[in-house]
Amino acid sequence: MNNVLQYKGFWTKVNYEEETSTFWGKLEDIEDLVSFESNTIEGLKKEFRDAVEEHIKECEELNKDPYKKYKGSFNVRIEPELHRKATLFAESFNISLNQFVAKAIRDEIEACESKRVK
Repeated sequence: MNNVLQYKGFWTKVNYEEETSTFWGKLEDIEDLVSFESNTIEGLKKEFRDAVEEHIKECEELNKDPYKKYKGSFNVRIEPELHRKATLFAESFNISLNQFVAKAIRDEIEACESKRVK
């Protein structure tokens, strides 16, 4: 089961609270806390879309970017042997390790997106 909803570039994980029979989520990858809930999946989808629209509207009023800013750098911890092999392959293609890893991530995202059922 895919437990991620997406709308206008925003996303949320669908969570379920068994005790209250409530589905809930929060907008991910934003600077603010925006949450929503419903007792049905269809209701949660509507609440999610409404939360996105409201977040966009509020950010426009505050002249604020509605999306979280990313630096474009992060640490990745991998096994030393994989690190060695990646470095070797990058060198063999005459590119940096950063370029090699960025291409691998891009290729994997494209492969995943092509498999995703819309």
